[in-house]
Amino acid sequence: MQISNGVYPPSVQKLIKLFSKFPTIGPRTAARFVFYIMKLSKEETEEITKAISSLKETVKHCSFCLNPFEDEGDLCEICKDPRRDKTLLCVIEKETDLPPIEKTKKYPGRYFILGGTLSKFNKEEENSLNIQKLLEKAKNPEIQEIILAVNPTTEGEITTLYLERILKPLNKKTTRLGRGLPVGGELEYADEETLGSALEGRK
Repeated sequence: MQISNGVYPPSVQKLIKLFSKFPTIGPRTAARFVFYIMKLSKEETEEITKAISSLKETVKHCSFCLNPFEDEGDLCEICKDPRRDKTLLCVIEKETDLPPIEKTKKYPGRYFILGGTLSKFNKEEENSLNIQKLLEKAKNPEIQEIILAVNPTTEGEITTLYLERILKPLNKKTTRLGRGLPVGGELEYADEETLGSALEGRK
């Protein structure tokens, strides 16, 4: 859907264009967001503005797993927890894949957020992901098993195969999630039982 330049005022068009840059958000949904905001009170609008500003000022990324957090120090709550199994490293595609795995209460190790996936059509994507940081973490003698929990999409499969290839020289045990997750699905939307079974059945 294209927003005609003559339909909405420039300020509305600008905000629609900005919202359209969000993942899975097209111009039509972006327009709904803008008109919803226009109906809010001044106080409610200011609350949203302050929350966005605070997000950039107070939230930082964990120096180990790259997950966002607000606590003091360089490590998030999971990574600094002495009860976590430091021999296990679960590689996930994005931040929203972490909560579903935690909810299963069947994974005791730590995480690493890759930041996306690769496609066979764009080799430059490798530079935009946290692949080199992953290799640095994987070289740690503490880590004995690397679980590739990338979403079972076409791009996810390409990414998993690539990671398996570059991790192989490290001689670390590398596993995938077991069967149960639907092909083309995402961890973010998987139910706890299915995801828990996939974790337990990794190979």
